[in-house]
Amino acid sequence: MHDPAMNISTRRHEKHPPICTSSMDSPIGRLILAATGNGLCGLYLEGQQHMPDTTSWLDDASRFDPVRTQLADYFAGQRAAFTLPLEIAGGTAFQRQVWEALKLIPPGQTWTYARLAGEIGRPAAVRAVGAAVGRNPLSIVLPCHRIVGSDGSLTGYAGGMERKRWLLEHERAGGTAAASGR
Repeated sequence: MHDPAMNISTRRHEKHPPICTSSMDSPIGRLILAATGNGLCGLYLEGQQHMPDTTSWLDDASRFDPVRTQLADYFAGQRAAFTLPLEIAGGTAFQRQVWEALKLIPPGQTWTYARLAGEIGRPAAVRAVGAAVGRNPLSIVLPCHRIVGSDGSLTGYAGGMERKRWLLEHERAGGTAAASGR
């Protein structure tokens, strides 16, 4: 189910590339989109924890048409996976490893923090995995909302528990789109 088109570019830049931003409305509130010339680098839920300061980012709505289309398809129940080029210049190597592994969780399913830690070969790093999940810069696209507590309960979500609950219910109701992985 791993899509090579979704590989995260983690190139280190001598100079930080310019970040362009835009926003769009969704059933769970306003989404803040951010991208470099290499791909989507941020998708934040308005008001979420750990959102970076966007005041120095350039406003350029035109470059986000493919992102808007795929998100609209996702919210309409017609898409369960994303095929967008991604660029994450921030985060530690460990965080990027955790974020990459989030793509392995099938739509409509959940994993525990312990399972995700085991998946990256670090079974004793459950707390560190939890901290990395909480700092995910690409909400929805890298599905951190699919992570639950060891007893299956819904646990923290930087975008808020109501949004996490909505996203999980939406994916579980997705039918053929979720099953096909489109």
